[in-house]
Amino acid sequence: MANRRVLVKRRKSVKNIRKITRTMQLIATARFQSTHGRAVASRPYSDKLGELVSDLSRAAGGEADHPLMRRTETPKRSVLVVITSNRGFCGAYNANILRLATSFLDSRQDSEEAEVYMVGRKGVSYFRFIGRDTERQITNLGENPRFEEVEPIGNELMRRFTDGEIDAVHVAYMRFESTSRQEPTVAQLLPLQALDDTSSDEAVADDTSETATATTSIEYEFSPAPKELLDALLPASVRMRLFQAFLDAVVSEHVARMVAMKAATDSAGDMIKTLTREYNRARQTHITMELLDILGGVNALEG
Repeated sequence: MANRRVLVKRRKSVKNIRKITRTMQLIATARFQSTHGRAVASRPYSDKLGELVSDLSRAAGGEADHPLMRRTETPKRSVLVVITSNRGFCGAYNANILRLATSFLDSRQDSEEAEVYMVGRKGVSYFRFIGRDTERQITNLGENPRFEEVEPIGNELMRRFTDGEIDAVHVAYMRFESTSRQEPTVAQLLPLQALDDTSSDEAVADDTSETATATTSIEYEFSPAPKELLDALLPASVRMRLFQAFLDAVVSEHVARMVAMKAATDSAGDMIKTLTREYNRARQTHITMELLDILGGVNALEG
């Protein structure tokens, strides 16, 4: 039987831990509610901008040739942007993203050279631990990244792509579907043509055949010229897609931390109940032993 003093100290420690995890759960819940609004509000704009670019590209036909839509049959050099968190205590959030990112890099290491733009201290530490190189380490973004902070990253990637330094750009992040579902995803950011093809396929799968036919039969009159329109819309679409990935990643991180801290709080509560039962048994055993000692002394005096 464990010592009662030890059990009291352990129970007190677990109670203190439960207070901390409960507080962290409440903080994560509050942050989730604020970031969830940003991510949900920006997604319709991001999706509609992508649809507009896709429609204009198809309608313009041969006039839609743009450097950001340049496709290479056999890419030789690409960039993978990996979005992780700066802090821990968020369950398997970082592990799932990093597992997907390493698997993606391993699958392409024989055919192309991939650079890694690592976002978040946890990802930087992990890649340093496994001995993988990172081209850039971005750890200065706040918990709620602003568009002004993400825009330079998108501009740099677009510049390198149009200059021919890289042939493709992908983003590995946790896509936010709902509070109960977050999916680790590798999305293609550049070239835009492949991304538009994917989005249009999903749209056709979701809509009826009549709606899809009506959408493809729309005729556009361009003013100004298609190239001028695409020069403005395509870079905006790339920046917005990248920013949306950051927003989804932040929301998913807070959900994961909220769930992890709730599980830790519940586990601490169960441990407190177990320690309380052990303490009560030890206390009852101690009282019983004292009563037996007293009875033994009384019997000795009477004898």
